[in-house]
Amino acid sequence: MSDVVPPQSPSSEPASSLVTTTTPTTGAELFADRKDVVVVRVFAADDADGELWDLDRALPAGVRVEPVTIQEPDGLMVLRHSAAHVLAQAVQQVNPDAKLGIGPPVRDGFYYDFDTATPFTPEDLKALDKAMSRIIREGQTFRRRVVTEEEARAELAAEPYKLELIGIKGHAEGTEGADVEVGGAELTIYDNVRGAGRESETVVWKDLCRGPHLPSTRLIGQGVQLMRSAAAYWRGDQANASLQRVYGTAWPSKDELKAYLERLAEAERRDHRKIGVEQDLFSFHPSIGSGLPLIHPRGGVIKRVMEDYVRQRHIEEGFSYVGTPHITKEELFYTSGHLPYYGDTMFPAMEFHDDDHPDAPAQKYRLKAMNCPMHNLIYSSRGRSYRELPIRLFEFGTVYRYEKGGVVQGLTRVRGLTQDDSHSYVMPEQAADEVKHLLNFMLSVLRDFGLNDFYLELSTRDDSKPDKFVGSDEDWANATALLEKVGRESGLDLVPDPGGAAFYGPKISVQAKDALGRTWQMGTVQYDFNQPARFGLEYTAPDGSRQQPVMIHSAKFGSIERFMGVLIEHYAGAFPAWLAPVQVLAVPVAEAFDGYLKDVVAQLTARGIRAEVDLSDDRFAKKIRNASKDKVPFVLIAGGEDAAAGAVSFRYRDGRQENGVPVAEAVERIVAAVRDRVQV
Repeated sequence: MSDVVPPQSPSSEPASSLVTTTTPTTGAELFADRKDVVVVRVFAADDADGELWDLDRALPAGVRVEPVTIQEPDGLMVLRHSAAHVLAQAVQQVNPDAKLGIGPPVRDGFYYDFDTATPFTPEDLKALDKAMSRIIREGQTFRRRVVTEEEARAELAAEPYKLELIGIKGHAEGTEGADVEVGGAELTIYDNVRGAGRESETVVWKDLCRGPHLPSTRLIGQGVQLMRSAAAYWRGDQANASLQRVYGTAWPSKDELKAYLERLAEAERRDHRKIGVEQDLFSFHPSIGSGLPLIHPRGGVIKRVMEDYVRQRHIEEGFSYVGTPHITKEELFYTSGHLPYYGDTMFPAMEFHDDDHPDAPAQKYRLKAMNCPMHNLIYSSRGRSYRELPIRLFEFGTVYRYEKGGVVQGLTRVRGLTQDDSHSYVMPEQAADEVKHLLNFMLSVLRDFGLNDFYLELSTRDDSKPDKFVGSDEDWANATALLEKVGRESGLDLVPDPGGAAFYGPKISVQAKDALGRTWQMGTVQYDFNQPARFGLEYTAPDGSRQQPVMIHSAKFGSIERFMGVLIEHYAGAFPAWLAPVQVLAVPVAEAFDGYLKDVVAQLTARGIRAEVDLSDDRFAKKIRNASKDKVPFVLIAGGEDAAAGAVSFRYRDGRQENGVPVAEAVERIVAAVRDRVQV
């Protein structure tokens, strides 16, 4: 998935900030007293979303205009897009032979692609940072020009990639980042002008671009920094030319840049892939393949605790536990409708003959990519009455999806994943209550695992792409209205996600924030009016007629592997005691106290606590360091005084130590902390 940032929806500025022009003017003139305004959003008569315009662009009479500051999402996007232009200008100053690709803003920054003879080195990036600083300090003006295709081709004759973009104007959809250059109604070139307004003004650089941009490079300020370079492919296609991509970040101030870099450093310290190795939780091996994790014993403890918890919760919430195979005949996914829509993300078919029927044609089988078709077969295995509904089926269903190589990332994006997958079959009049039930269930699970900051996202169909979705307009309208109503009644923010629905119906997803404020998509609730019809699912209604149920998909963790990866980063490997692989590590001051602590550990183990004694040959100080590195919640230490008093010393993860705690009290403290899910 591309991380290119599209223009945002209209800002939440109060309505009083809107100005309606009465005569031709510019944004700069309208908001001359607002030094914080960098672009404006212009609304035509029937335009609800508006369009971003440069401050010096001529505004006609009779349009509504809204100021946009550099701190708003749209203002940040313009800042980063302008920084991308300055980067490209700096590259061509240093290397005039470099050819320009595409340079869009992206989340938290920007990038620009270049065709160069050699890759960029870290020293090159430092030189480019300095060149960008000089351009920024000059205060060059970004000036927009509308050009014809012929004029654009003449001016950019030395830029082959720009010429190709000109050729796809109006058809840029699907080309990574191209919309920022040729996505508008007109072809435009932006000039970078030195000394604007003076007789000596000079155009020092130009680029094909849709815009808009900041009025001056000076507004980019000191909050910009180049981050890294990487290989890329022209228009995101490996069949095309290989280019060099330079990534940067840009913020309204130096302090905000510093805070962002600190967040990045903390995110790197919390990276679940790094912690997974340090704490021996999981690994990947080339003999198995990319995106197929090996869960090690300590990681297996976390996975088992998660599974035990959510299995019991499903039972308490009225679900029946089921199991389905990992492989099925291909026809099942044609029946469900998945193959025509999701075939690209499924592993290829396997073809072989049935040994019991050697003369029959070979059958095609698929690795299971989703559990719902098999749950439908369980539902349809016998007649169903309205008295049974809702019927709720749940399993830990392991599925296999062929995620593209560039998307696979640790546990958070894998090719083999286990879902805590459930499907509710309800009468239409029960659907709203069931969605509410599932949503509350999902939120309670997240809270139990320490995630408490979230909002909801409502994914709907893209009406401009009817071939990507099934079902009538009425079905979609009713399902979407139901989800929206339940989402709003939850009291959480409900954010629209146009076009993000599954092919069979709209969905609500929970977007949870971790300890660093990063947002992760967690569980989903999806309304499905498609599969019940395709599988001929029915129930006997109170009047004796045969009716079609509504099917509601839900997953509380989503993917157990992904949820584990999120938790590792959320807690930075310092899991709460109830979830930690090793809850207690007993460290004897000397070998003479091994037996004493073995007895303490036996008492803890008898109470269900995961406790170990460090019997290694390491010195005492190293044992303590190892326990700290492994982030064990409780370290119990015993020496001569402790043994004589029937006590232990507590050492906590934050370095605090409490001496002389009686063994019985220590056991009860630990049992209570685990039982009550206390974070220590």
